[in-house]
Amino acid sequence: MTNSDLGKFGVWRHYKGFAPTAAREIEELGYGALWLGGSPPADLPVAESLLEATESLIVGTSIVNIWTAPADTVAESFHRIDQRFPGRFLLGIGVGHREANGTEAVKPYDALVTYLDELDAAGVPKERRALAALGPRVLELARDRTAGALPYLAPPEHTKAARDTLGAEALLVAEQKVVLDDDVARARELARGTVSMYLGLVNYLNNLRRVGFSEQDITKPGSDRLIDALAVNGTPADVAAGLVAHLDAGADHVAIQPLNEDYLAALRALAAVLPFTR
Repeated sequence: MTNSDLGKFGVWRHYKGFAPTAAREIEELGYGALWLGGSPPADLPVAESLLEATESLIVGTSIVNIWTAPADTVAESFHRIDQRFPGRFLLGIGVGHREANGTEAVKPYDALVTYLDELDAAGVPKERRALAALGPRVLELARDRTAGALPYLAPPEHTKAARDTLGAEALLVAEQKVVLDDDVARARELARGTVSMYLGLVNYLNNLRRVGFSEQDITKPGSDRLIDALAVNGTPADVAAGLVAHLDAGADHVAIQPLNEDYLAALRALAAVLPFTR
């Protein structure tokens, strides 16, 4: 798998929220990858049914939580999927959040290193895995031990800084939430329902500070400036411009997370204006 195999745009959604029929339509619209969020369990359900339903679409996890999914079981699942669908599955892993995982006794960075060591021992290739990464140290680990980085809840300013840390060759997939609605007040209200959930998690708050957001911006429920950056809103053309901004900042691929209730309708509207062959 090369960076170009992903295409320029993919779709991020909870792993239980994708259906095979939807995956087939998403591929036909021109999107190159499906990103399975929500910490899929170690047996990696769903992935095979989505791959079966499509021709060349890449399926990636974004991300498997290292605290809840043992590395040996994840490695077995990787090999099972890869045997059936060679080169079409990318294993994304990450530490999740201490607030949710109750793992204060173990340093997340050390746990990541140990997990990657276990994946090495189980034969999961470096180029077929990626790492959830925001800060410089974990970005460097992603560069050195995996294909690259899968940052989440970060604007194009972070994408640029991440590319500077990763260098030119590593994979960089930028997740971006979107709301297709040209009523700004209504779009922001919908976006806040999702974005504000993350504004109590230290790793995201620290990263938002690093890229220039103030304490006022990141205090729940989030300033308009923050919400508009983390959940781009407007017409399809407006939203497409916000997605392309990540490519201009150095991303190889943008994982689009539509917050509209009818996410497929949003993807259809975007497909008409996105530069898939950029």
